[in-house]
Amino acid sequence: MLARLHSVALMGIEAIACEVEVDVAERGYIGSTIVGLPDAAVKESVDRVQTALVNCGYQLPRHKSVINLAPADVKKEGPAFDLPIALGVMVAGGLITSDRTDDYLVAGELALDGRVRPVKGALSMALLAVQRGMRGVVLPHENASEGAVVSEAEVIPVSNLAEAVGFLTGELELEPTQVEIDRVFAEQSNYDVDFAEVRGQEHAKRALIIAAAGGHNVLLIGPPGAGKTMLCKRLPTILPPLTLAESLETTRVYSSAGQLKPGQSLMARRPVRSPHHSASGPALVGGGTIPQAGEISLAHHGILFLDEFPEFPRSILETLRQPLEDGVVNIARAYGSVSFPAEFMMVAAMNPCPCGYLTDPRRKCKCTPPQIDRYLARVSGPLIDRIDIHVEVPAVPYRELRSPRDGPSSDELRDQVLRARQIQRARYGPDSTLLNARLSSRRVKQHCPLDAAGESMLRQAITELGLSARAHDKILRMARTIADLAGEAHIKADHVAEAIQYRRLDRQL
Repeated sequence: MLARLHSVALMGIEAIACEVEVDVAERGYIGSTIVGLPDAAVKESVDRVQTALVNCGYQLPRHKSVINLAPADVKKEGPAFDLPIALGVMVAGGLITSDRTDDYLVAGELALDGRVRPVKGALSMALLAVQRGMRGVVLPHENASEGAVVSEAEVIPVSNLAEAVGFLTGELELEPTQVEIDRVFAEQSNYDVDFAEVRGQEHAKRALIIAAAGGHNVLLIGPPGAGKTMLCKRLPTILPPLTLAESLETTRVYSSAGQLKPGQSLMARRPVRSPHHSASGPALVGGGTIPQAGEISLAHHGILFLDEFPEFPRSILETLRQPLEDGVVNIARAYGSVSFPAEFMMVAAMNPCPCGYLTDPRRKCKCTPPQIDRYLARVSGPLIDRIDIHVEVPAVPYRELRSPRDGPSSDELRDQVLRARQIQRARYGPDSTLLNARLSSRRVKQHCPLDAAGESMLRQAITELGLSARAHDKILRMARTIADLAGEAHIKADHVAEAIQYRRLDRQL
């Protein structure tokens, strides 16, 4: 007898429809065979399924069964096929009958006692069910709230094999999981840190406000203890809240990587990823035999913070150049290419020299000029050229450390950022998510015209500082953001001047 259920194979963050076909022969030897390009985890599902069926009190089919995972040219990985295979074996073996197998996608890992464990990619599965016009998806209880974000799909939570069998046969009616998205955002969107806690560093704060308003990348350079890490940790608090569309995109990345916490339905705040400088290339960019998302994709719509920037291997840093430009990372393998979204703000921090005290007036630097040159040369010029804002973070004087007066709060700074982004939305279209930092060269010419004074100032800076064509465009994009923060429709000379000062480190690096 032949049975067919619907499941899902993950390719990156995309869910690919997969049919689980089970045929139990009327004669032949007892045993099971899985075909359809399975990996080791999928092949092992035969033993898990058989043991779970026996321990749950079900009788195994007495004849040989063949399990086909179609399409056969797509690599199948992970234990998510356990539950549909078990149900398929039962239907094909005549143990149960069901008229719901064509209405739902099914996924879940089976424990040996029949419990259903969580799997990756539940959100993408629910979206696929809607795309294919199905009623919904049967998921492990721990994944149900994640899939229920897709309100158009019924997300049926099951805790064990018996519940899944009861639902498919109609003997047990399970209520679909519901999620209140507004409540999730309200509970998870608060931060424990605030910009008011940062003493001094007004120049660096201003640079981060500009970065947040226009989506620009930032490099902070200063001695140890100046507050670089403290500033970076508070940058998310002045960014606009995630929209629902952005939250869904980010959640899909985390879901496919298995990074969501149990019971978590959405990424309701912007992610901040801080990989150690010992991280490998695949860990940072993504990779593997079957490609998985790396840190830059986990920072999608958020911040990638690279502390001790020059300590990262240069070969790994160079892999960031394409994602910084395109907002996507493409990973090619023999059987195909997988794309992961990677629209993030990169915030890097580094010392000015190996000992760290080159710019500290209170401590003497012990590094020689060749040592400083070698240290700075660890970061290539082309990569530095792709970072919009270079800002020096000096040591904080004692009087500012002990000042009883708090600086502006994150809420006040966020209001400035929101006003600037509203201006950009009005300029580029109400449905556009384009920010100044992502303007193409054509749009730069269209939206960043200069008056005579601004043109003269930019010409002089390009000539004297030896800036590249890319730096030229970045100055104009930053000037556009500075004008937006000031509420000005036209870019003025002082906006250009402020933008130019954030490129002064090009000559040193």
